[in-house]
Amino acid sequence: MKRLTNLFLLLFCISLLACGSTTIVPEHGLPMAVPADVGFSSEKLDEIAPTLQGYVDKGQTPGFLTAVARKGKIVHFETIGMRDVENEKPVEADTIFRIYSMSKPITSVAVMILYQDGHFQLDDPVEKYLPDFKDMKVFNEEQTETHDAQNKMTIKHLLTHTSGLTYGWGNKPIDKLYGELKVFRRGSSLKDMAEKLAKIPLLHEPGEKWTYGVSTDLLGYLVEVVSGMPFEEFLRSRLFVPLGMVDTAFSVPKEKVERFAALYRPTEEGGLRLARNAPLANDDVSFFPSGGGGLVSTTADYLRFCQMLLNGGELYGVRILSEENVKLMRYPHFQRGRGGAFGLGFGVVMGENKGEAKRSKGTFSWGGAAATIFWIDPENELVAVLMTQLMNNRYGFGGDFERITYQALNNTEKTEN
Repeated sequence: MKRLTNLFLLLFCISLLACGSTTIVPEHGLPMAVPADVGFSSEKLDEIAPTLQGYVDKGQTPGFLTAVARKGKIVHFETIGMRDVENEKPVEADTIFRIYSMSKPITSVAVMILYQDGHFQLDDPVEKYLPDFKDMKVFNEEQTETHDAQNKMTIKHLLTHTSGLTYGWGNKPIDKLYGELKVFRRGSSLKDMAEKLAKIPLLHEPGEKWTYGVSTDLLGYLVEVVSGMPFEEFLRSRLFVPLGMVDTAFSVPKEKVERFAALYRPTEEGGLRLARNAPLANDDVSFFPSGGGGLVSTTADYLRFCQMLLNGGELYGVRILSEENVKLMRYPHFQRGRGGAFGLGFGVVMGENKGEAKRSKGTFSWGGAAATIFWIDPENELVAVLMTQLMNNRYGFGGDFERITYQALNNTEKTEN
């Protein structure tokens, strides 16, 4: 384990005292601060690393990178364990991770950029821009027959996962159709993907239910069509470059593959098995440009993205979205369960906190298939990110990270700078 927090914070404390300013370190993404200066207990934050180290020591996960920032300043940034167990390569500050569904908020922001530019309204039917989605069919509840959709699928339906599109992960008739058409076939394009999706009946009427699925992937193609440029290029030019997200992409160039983590799954015995090797040196790695799950990123990059949203759409003088549109994104548009709702690309906490060590009402967040998580808590001006590479996670390290983070905040006075 690398105990980066104490070392870096000590160095930055000395720096701050010497020059009276806060320095931004590229591999961390945001300025660093003494925890007490922004209302955190450093002693409590120090419990994060040994707690998560326990999962590594038991062989349940390869390693972690955890980060916590308040009021735009990092109070905890720590690496634990390995990015490549077989080759004994540790997690480092600039390790590149597969973020899977943490791609969804990024794609949703891209859609909102085009909305802000005046290219469409959120209630516009998808078929207005993607004609293949005209005259959609809908399965009945038993999936034995179909009927004409009564509601038009809208852009807002895609943003809120109420479109009727799904993932096709089960064994019902609709799932078999997703499998037979190979929606995300390697080497295909977003246009190919959209044409296949338009042939599959919807699981339910648009706007009727919340169903997690390929809605955000279709939004990626919508961005491509409306903007007139490849989806990857739109993200790069309108989001990644302006925010300084230098390692976020649908590919890992050969000069960066050494930093790319391997991917693991738990075994029945409670250990780990390799799901996907870390890339070989000098290999380029590329992924299907899935707006729902194809991106790779670093903790520093994702912190900058989150801080931009917490700031109301702006980071260090670069404005991506208006405050009104960020508020629109994190508004609870659709109730999806007890105490939870969904905004335009995020899950949103609806329940009151009542002083417990957990996310406040209005917190918006999401996670990825490899057990990566982030949350943005506007009430506490807090951003937290956990990166690891573990598919089919069955362990509670995410909850431990959240609990200790809020205990560290709740155990101290909230001070103003």
